[in-house]
Amino acid sequence: MSHKRTRPDWLKVRFSVNENFRDLSQIVRDNNLHTVCQEARCPNQSECWGKGTATLMILGDVCTRSCGFCAVKTGRPPLYDRLEPLRVGLAVQKMNLKHVVITSVNRDELPDQGAEVWAETIREIRRTTPGCSVEVLIPDFKGVWEPLKLVTDAHPDILAHNTETVPRLYRRVRPQAKYDRSLWVLEKSKAAGMTTKTGIMVGLGETYDEVVALMKDLAAVEVDIFTIGQYLQPTKRHLPVARFVHPDEFAEYKTVGESLGLKHVESGPLVRSSYHAEEQVEKLNGAPACGGGNP
Repeated sequence: MSHKRTRPDWLKVRFSVNENFRDLSQIVRDNNLHTVCQEARCPNQSECWGKGTATLMILGDVCTRSCGFCAVKTGRPPLYDRLEPLRVGLAVQKMNLKHVVITSVNRDELPDQGAEVWAETIREIRRTTPGCSVEVLIPDFKGVWEPLKLVTDAHPDILAHNTETVPRLYRRVRPQAKYDRSLWVLEKSKAAGMTTKTGIMVGLGETYDEVVALMKDLAAVEVDIFTIGQYLQPTKRHLPVARFVHPDEFAEYKTVGESLGLKHVESGPLVRSSYHAEEQVEKLNGAPACGGGNP
């Protein structure tokens, strides 16, 4: 399909700028930080930044992997900045956040795949903003337990790792990843006491039955929160959209997923991993999101 194919009405988003948006933009620039909102061209940037929330991206803005759906730059990353965790902690404090989402590029070239930076970032947020709950959206760390343990030992409130798509499409969508490895990350994180979360995109060529089978796999490893949204082609170089999924189908996925045992399913055309993240925590806990984790 053409990159310029007209989107259905339910995927048309109005971009607006308010004072919160400008303030957050300034904090991100002043602290030399990256956000996945910008790097991945998220359609919800205007809404989320307008509410004063953003997903910060650590370990630089160059990824060692080349997923077919992702707009983040790929290549050989520069040396990472060891002061980045401190800058993230200060930025979260300035933003006065109640809930923060941190993600990163893949850094497969590093001995620990960046895990120590992850752990230090969580600790810095706890230090500067103890009332802020911390959600991390981590890579798979090549399926090695020691780097993953560094992150779980830092006790984030939510540990997320995205499966992204159904197993059959991994070779095309996530050529350097493995479905079973992603399930392993979620299973090991749950065993370490984490509240776990994962998400996928639809519209890449998967079938309804494949999505249901995936949700069964996630329920089997006791995933708590599952997000499912429409894939949108970021540039002509990326995978084309196979179809635009109707909102009614998203509603059905939510019903089926929760009936299978997933505690909360956030399902809709514009849903992304960190979209309404704070509200998801509140729904899961039955109370406003708050900090606390075990520092």
